[in-house]
Amino acid sequence: MSVDIPERDGDGYLVDMNAWTPDIGQAMAEADGVELDDVKWNHIVKAREYYDDEAVVPPIRKFAKYVGEDQKEIFKLWNTGPMKPITKYGGLPKPTGCV
Repeated sequence: MSVDIPERDGDGYLVDMNAWTPDIGQAMAEADGVELDDVKWNHIVKAREYYDDEAVVPPIRKFAKYVGEDQKEIFKLWNTGPMKPITKYGGLPKPTGCV
């Protein structure tokens, strides 16, 4: 299955977050060489739920509490500041915090 990825900005985020679909999120990750397993995909879905409820991208501390996981484990899983890839592949705005 080939998915056309909508326009992205210089950091790889969708220019129009309304263009996001799960297939587009997966295609973006594949294009960036990132494998999204079930746990990572769950983080993306939960971040979208949080954003829908709160209209803001959560900082990692709030997000870890929201998903009921240890913050350090989330960092280990993503090998980076987790909110950046979670929001990028979830079609959400860039996180405003330093993580």
